[in-house]
Amino acid sequence: MSRPIRLSDAELATVMAAARPIAHYQRDRFLQAAVDELARCGQVGPGVVHRVCAMLQRQFFDPPDLDGAA
Repeated sequence: MSRPIRLSDAELATVMAAARPIAHYQRDRFLQAAVDELARCGQVGPGVVHRVCAMLQRQFFDPPDLDGAA
C-alpha cells in the first residue's frame, strides 16, 4: 500500500490530464504508478508531477494505429 501523498488542485489536474490519453484499461495502472512514483519523491511540486507524468505516459501510452496496417 502506498503512503498518502498531497497534491494541490493544479497538480492533481496535471495527473488527471496526463491519464486522459491512456487507454481506459491501462488508466488504473497508470494512476497507481503515478502515486507510487510520487510517494518515492522527497518533495512533490509541479515540476516533479510533470516529470513523473511525462515518464509514465511514455511507458503506458499506446498510440492508435491510424494507417490500419495492424
